[in-house]
Amino acid sequence: MENKIKALVIDDEKLARDIVKTYLTKHPSVELAGECTNGFDAIKMINDLSPDLIFLDIQMPKLTGFEMLEILENPPVIIFTTAFDQYAIKAFEVNATDYLLKPFSEERFAEAILRATKQIENKNDNTKQIDGLLKHIENRDEYLERVVVKIGQKISIIPVNDIKYIEAQDDYVMIYSDNGNFLKQKTMKYFEQNLDPAAFLRIHRSYIVNINNIKQIELFEKESYFALMNDGKKLPVSKSGYQELKLIFDK
Repeated sequence: MENKIKALVIDDEKLARDIVKTYLTKHPSVELAGECTNGFDAIKMINDLSPDLIFLDIQMPKLTGFEMLEILENPPVIIFTTAFDQYAIKAFEVNATDYLLKPFSEERFAEAILRATKQIENKNDNTKQIDGLLKHIENRDEYLERVVVKIGQKISIIPVNDIKYIEAQDDYVMIYSDNGNFLKQKTMKYFEQNLDPAAFLRIHRSYIVNINNIKQIELFEKESYFALMNDGKKLPVSKSGYQELKLIFDK
């Protein structure tokens, strides 16, 4: 390649970053443009520097690698670096995404660089690959503990306990929380599957509610009900939603 590959190293562990930087010295075609210790700084640096390649750790404080990908527009080529996580590794393999399992050898690192270089040279769009990876990760048997949203240049983390209810809005949802309302490009089905059913219930095709935020269920007209929320908002309840709520409130 005539131009050097511009790379970022994103990892909260200094030792892990130092290993990648040391290995990179054997690859003069790759230029280290910067390093970050958390996802917030990484997103800003990616937007500022437009790197060709990032080495991305999965488990980081503040913002995980997967949460970063949810809100990152036009992601560069990615080599994931991760400690042993069987589910994440399966997701990488299913979606043909390269990863380095810590601790990794210099030889394995060189293989990853070679694959990434070919991908960059061929100008492959990895958007579908990343989307497939995130969809695979969504299916793991763990309920959401927080939701990450991006509005303009601001990134907000919403603990699920702060969510009052979620409203469908075409290809997006509006999340109503104690700290404001946030638009996110996810489906109602995604939240229905990934929020703890002991705390959240889909009461209508357009609404998922935090059960603890329901003040009472009221009759609107014959066989038609609405849920009165603690903030005074009245949300429609479908027949099936009413039956589910009745089971909960009759306990």
